[in-house]
Amino acid sequence: MCDTKETAENRNDISRYKMREQAFFLCFEMLFSDTDVDELADNAGDARDEFLSDYALDCAKGVFEHREEIDAMISKNLKAGWKISRISKVSLALLRLAVYEMLYRDDVPVSVSINEAVELSKKYTVKDDTSFINGVLGAVAKSL
Repeated sequence: MCDTKETAENRNDISRYKMREQAFFLCFEMLFSDTDVDELADNAGDARDEFLSDYALDCAKGVFEHREEIDAMISKNLKAGWKISRISKVSLALLRLAVYEMLYRDDVPVSVSINEAVELSKKYTVKDDTSFINGVLGAVAKSL
């Protein structure tokens, strides 16, 4: 990992979008591993040769800590016949991150959480998943 003091001090000097993208990567990796979030973050930082932002780490830890409540909220807002197990891993990671922000981050407006999840889905999923994510998050927002 980059060890320079300057890099460590500037790890949070990136856009909120980039911080959220880092958090999404960690949430996605958590779907495939029982590894501690801090260890995943260290490994991810080493692999990408970058420091992860505090925001990304806080969100990933929050998603892990509140995973059951977040998944219950997602499940409650799926259309009839859908189960969380049917959701692609990429979409599930995006949904978990956005729902975490909506429920537990007072510094992020709900509309921003939805918009950012949709923007990330445009980059990392197929078109149908983007509409799906928007619909589920819209339903979650209405239930808050």
